Amino acid sequence: MTMHLKRWLTAIIAIPILVFLVGPGPRWLFYSVVCAASLIGVIEYYGLTSSHLTRFVRWSNLFLTFFLFVAVYMRQILLVPVIILLWALIPMTSFMLTHPQRRLTPDLGNAVFGPIYVALPLVLLVLIDLRPVGQIWIFFLLTVIFASDTGAFYFGKFFGKHKLYEAVSPKKTWEGAIGGLVASMMAGFLFLRLIGPRPFDLKIVILVLMLSIAGQIGDLCESMLKRNHGVKDSGHILPGHGGILDRIDGLLFAIPVLFVYLSLDLG
Repeated sequence: MTMHLKRWLTAIIAIPILVFLVGPGPRWLFYSVVCAASLIGVIEYYGLTSSHLTRFVRWSNLFLTFFLFVAVYMRQILLVPVIILLWALIPMTSFMLTHPQRRLTPDLGNAVFGPIYVALPLVLLVLIDLRPVGQIWIFFLLTVIFASDTGAFYFGKFFGKHKLYEAVSPKKTWEGAIGGLVASMMAGFLFLRLIGPRPFDLKIVILVLMLSIAGQIGDLCESMLKRNHGVKDSGHILPGHGGILDRIDGLLFAIPVLFVYLSLDLG
C-alpha cells in the first residue's frame, strides 16, 4: 500500500469522526479530543527536540497542559495566565535544584516552548467553539486549511518547478504555495455560499489569504524543526500522515489568525 493511498484512507476515516466531534457531538468529547491532541503534540515536540528532559519537567508541563483545558472548560479563564507562568517557573525551579551549574537555558526554552507552540493555539480553538456559531467557524477553518494543504501538495506535484525554501523543505515549490492559496480561496467561497455564517466579501478574502499563508508558514516551521533534528515525521500515530504535529502544524499557526479576526468582531 503506497503512502499516498494511506494518506487518503486515513483522511476518509478521520473526516466523518471530525465532523461529528466538531458538530453534533457532545462538547466535552470535542474538548477532550482537542486536549488529547495537545498532550500528544507536546509529547512529540519533547521527543523531537528535548529527549533528555527529566521526567519531572515533562510530566509537570503535561499536567499543566491538561489543567489548562480543564480551566477553560470550567470557564476559569483567569487561571490561564497562571498556568502559562507555571510552564516556565516549575522547570526553572527544577533545574535550579538539580543542575545549578549546568548551562540549561536551551533545555528551559524547549520545556516552555513546547506547550506554548502546541497547547495555546488548541486552547484558542476551544475558545472559538464557545463563541456564537463557533462550530461553523471551526468547520470553515478546517475546510480552508485542508484545501490549502491539498492544493499545495497537488499543484506542487504536477506543476512545481521553483523551490519555495529549499533550506527548510526541498520539495515545496512556489507553484504549490500559490496552488494552496487558490484552493483555499475556492473552498472558502463554496463553504460560505453553502453554509455561512457570513457573505464572502473583501474581509473574508483577506482572512482566507491570511489563514492559508499562516498554515503554510506553520508547515514550513515544523519542517524546520524536523530537519534540524534529522527526522522525517514527528511521530507515527496516523498512517500516511506521521504524527499529530505533522497533521496540525498548519492549524497551530492559523488558529490564532481566526481567533483575532473573531475577537475584533469582524465576523
